[in-house]
Amino acid sequence: MKKLFFILAASTAMLCACSSSNNGELTGVANRPYFEDIDLKGMVFVNQGNYTMGAGTQDVTYGKTTQPRKMQIESFFMDETEITNNEYRQFVYAVRDSVARRILGDAGIDGFIIEEDKYGEPLDPPILNYKTKINFNDVDVRQALIDGGFYVTDINHRKALDVSKMNYEYYFIDYNDVSKKENGVNARAEHKGTSFAVRPKGLNNRASQIQREYVNIYPDTLCWVHDYAYSMNEDYTRNYFSSPAYDNYPVVGVSWRQAKAFCVWRSNMLNQYLENIDYSQLNDFRLPTESEWEFAARGGIAAQSYPWGGPYVRNPNGCFLANYEPLRGAYDDDGGVRTLMVGHYAPNDYGLYDMAGNVSEWCLDAYNESTYIVANAITPYYNYDAKDDDPLAMKRKVVRGGSWKDQKYYIQVQTRTYEFMDTAKCYIGFRCVQPYLGRVKGDNLRTASNVAR
Repeated sequence: MKKLFFILAASTAMLCACSSSNNGELTGVANRPYFEDIDLKGMVFVNQGNYTMGAGTQDVTYGKTTQPRKMQIESFFMDETEITNNEYRQFVYAVRDSVARRILGDAGIDGFIIEEDKYGEPLDPPILNYKTKINFNDVDVRQALIDGGFYVTDINHRKALDVSKMNYEYYFIDYNDVSKKENGVNARAEHKGTSFAVRPKGLNNRASQIQREYVNIYPDTLCWVHDYAYSMNEDYTRNYFSSPAYDNYPVVGVSWRQAKAFCVWRSNMLNQYLENIDYSQLNDFRLPTESEWEFAARGGIAAQSYPWGGPYVRNPNGCFLANYEPLRGAYDDDGGVRTLMVGHYAPNDYGLYDMAGNVSEWCLDAYNESTYIVANAITPYYNYDAKDDDPLAMKRKVVRGGSWKDQKYYIQVQTRTYEFMDTAKCYIGFRCVQPYLGRVKGDNLRTASNVAR
């Protein structure tokens, strides 16, 4: 018996040796997906650092919501401008095409739904075939979309797509919720007589932690008329999102939930492409945390109130440095009555445009007056995922940067305010960040200078 055991052990060792070329040394797993730093189009790298969050010169409301505190921020990429109408339209068209494919597949038109996997096994439910292009001018396609209710009759008796059906569905795990203790203590489990801690619902069943979001993603174009009574804004309502004249203007009329859905779609679009070319996936896009936004807006200039430093809002030639409401309502003195094309003014020292004025920007955080006190000093983030039946105060999300309609107090980098997560305004837009994979750029290269000995 001992001889048989020795032979089996020797055979196993030989097989292991034959299947590996590491000569018995620790070399890590071979053939991992390729990775190196990628500079994505339209994004700026913001290096890690620390700063005094909330430092500034004014608290005109005496609300004490900006209590200065030293915060540490890790490296990330940020969009150099707010998301534009045309960039958001790419999201709208992607959702439009997905809805159309589902309707066309249900109508029995070939090529829009995949019902079997590559092994011939049925898919339940079937998946959409994005390789088949949709010709919206094709008679059969158009009729199927009319029958499927995707077209409605507009005021000119023409058929137009029903934007109320442009809904985006996605799934996510709220890791903050997963990590919470159940009833104040960890649940206990028994395994072979040994007690050990498990998180609520059990780590062995992550499917129980998956949450679903279902969001209509078309911008609220009526925001231009319902935000301001007795004001001629009908032209903006008709044309701001639809006309090519405004393609490079910041998208507005987008709620916090819609902005979050855009980040999910953008992440999936990039990572699916990277997967197809056997490249390592990157971190997901998301809205910036409040602390990341302020750190980026300061541009490396400490204790000042504006992205360009301060304390003035004009340059030496007397020109305004941002699009806001100057001089008690002289809106056009800064060059624009409402929004302006993104990047109209000079960037800050990080290369970021419009961190003051033009449109305010959604942040990821829930709004709380005590955030600076309770938040961790390392990558601070105050999170609360409000439910439909929660009190209205729990649905507040942080808004930063000020807009074309705001006085200069609100375009200061330390000023914080809020809006409700399901509302959409003609003066609020957003931009995305992508957390950096690693410490700083170039640090992931395995060279003699950065490998610890």
